Amino acid sequence: MPNWLAEFLYVLALSRRTQWALFMGVIFYIAIDTFGSYLLSNFELHGHFKALEIVISEKILRKYDKLALITLLSFWFLAVKYYLKDRKRL
Repeated sequence: MPNWLAEFLYVLALSRRTQWALFMGVIFYIAIDTFGSYLLSNFELHGHFKALEIVISEKILRKYDKLALITLLSFWFLAVKYYLKDRKRL
């Protein structure tokens, strides 16, 4: 095993903050994406606006996807920040 990989795994195993940030990023990504899908599952327009229902729901769902991705990336950025701090400490 390369030396840098062993060091990476060692620091990752001992850094609870890094593990927590990675875990929370994935959990929030799934939660936001699921919540957005749940909110739009019963979205229904009537009358003349029935044709716009799919377009509007896809546009709103895309915004939820962007929010989930931004949340995931920000937690991963925080995990990298914590990893670098803990690598210096260890």
